[in-house]
Amino acid sequence: MTSNTLKGFKLVSLALNVPGPVAVARLVAMGAECTKVEPPAGDPLRQVAPHWYEALVQGQEVLTLDLKTGGGQDELDLLLADADLLITSFRLSALHRLGLDWPALHLKFPRLCVVNIIGYPPPGEETPGHDLTYQARLGLLAPPQLPVTLHADMAGAERAVGAALALLLNRARHGKTDCAQVSLFEAIGDFAEPLRAGLTATGGALSGEFAFYSLYETSNGWIAVAALEPVFISRLASELGVTPAFGQKDARTELQKIFLTRSAEEWEQWAAERDLPLVNVKLPERR
Repeated sequence: MTSNTLKGFKLVSLALNVPGPVAVARLVAMGAECTKVEPPAGDPLRQVAPHWYEALVQGQEVLTLDLKTGGGQDELDLLLADADLLITSFRLSALHRLGLDWPALHLKFPRLCVVNIIGYPPPGEETPGHDLTYQARLGLLAPPQLPVTLHADMAGAERAVGAALALLLNRARHGKTDCAQVSLFEAIGDFAEPLRAGLTATGGALSGEFAFYSLYETSNGWIAVAALEPVFISRLASELGVTPAFGQKDARTELQKIFLTRSAEEWEQWAAERDLPLVNVKLPERR
């Protein structure tokens, strides 16, 4: 999404790794101007995913500053004096040591809004963690497989965007600036609600128990069938010549036999011609 919604707004980002850079890239796509400040060692994301890093910092000015030195802090102060928003991803104790805690920033830069991306919410904000540990604590893993993507980081990035927009809107409407804490654990916690509600838990409506919302093996590959609404259930059952029974084992067995007669790609084409929610399951791959 690109727009000019945030044209004229200036951001400074101290955020490294995934959540902060993803959030900033979203805000830049909305028209904001951003200066990304990195430590002398650089952003670790650049080392492990260079192509993605380059895509995320596109259109931004990237500066290297050592904030542990007086000169680095002075240069950062010059940037913040002209900025509307600061985004960080340090622990709050580290921000305090650098003089970048909210009380200190608000005193020096009263028009500056701040989004701090943290791991766990208070009182556990100093507890170390990463995407894997957040998901593990919420029961979102199926060992020994690791997640195929960084759900907590990406959820936190989207939440950081929302927090940034809310802060800037509040300043525009009421002239007040504030600091928002975005917890990655809380962000992925909200994404886990369908599991806690029983929808995707074992035996739940969306756990694979319902024969028309599940995965099936084909003659070559797998397909995902997501016929939830009555119109799709009826149409899929009619096209396949089966009974639209909800969750019955015989329905699943019958569907599996049918789906084994063609490849996943063939079934996807077949479904597209009939306006049915059925697709070929793509295996995870690197770009």
